[in-house]
Amino acid sequence: MVDELPSPAPKRADARRNAETLLDAAAAAFVTSGVAAPVREIAAAAGVGVGTIYRHFPTRADLIVAVYRHQVDACAQAGPELLSRNDSPYGALASWIDLFVDFLVTKHGLAEALQSTDPTFETLHAYFLDNLVPVCADIVAAATRAGEIRGDVRPLELMRAVGNLCIGAADDPRYDARHMVGVLVAGLGSVGD
Repeated sequence: MVDELPSPAPKRADARRNAETLLDAAAAAFVTSGVAAPVREIAAAAGVGVGTIYRHFPTRADLIVAVYRHQVDACAQAGPELLSRNDSPYGALASWIDLFVDFLVTKHGLAEALQSTDPTFETLHAYFLDNLVPVCADIVAAATRAGEIRGDVRPLELMRAVGNLCIGAADDPRYDARHMVGVLVAGLGSVGD
């Protein structure tokens, strides 16, 4: 008979908060400086020592993966919350799309990292799809059932359209991706067209 290994102890609440603070600080640094942001700046913003970051994330790739997953998880968790507290599923969808745009904007520099040959990044695209497409599908289905959006909206197509509208937004100050995403979301309400 093989002895079972003990399950790892769950993180204490303060350790979880510290980890979230660290990941939020890293995400903010990635937005302003890209994924090459100095670890000492991330540590200072999170209120921890550099050693703490390296203890949790031995390599920069580990930190990038953790930030990406943290942001995907936050966006995924927001979907059901927005549906439960909005009177209108369409309003929940518009709010969720706003969060999704924020997520895409915070990927500054992540695209290059994700296209690298580093095997650490191989599973991130699947993680993104596996966690966000079902959330979008639930909100789209609720808005469709309520008769608030067209019946032919496909979640993955909607997410790709939003993603495509966000491409290059940081490169040209004359282009307002949020405005164009707003036009797209308003068009979803064209029931009967």
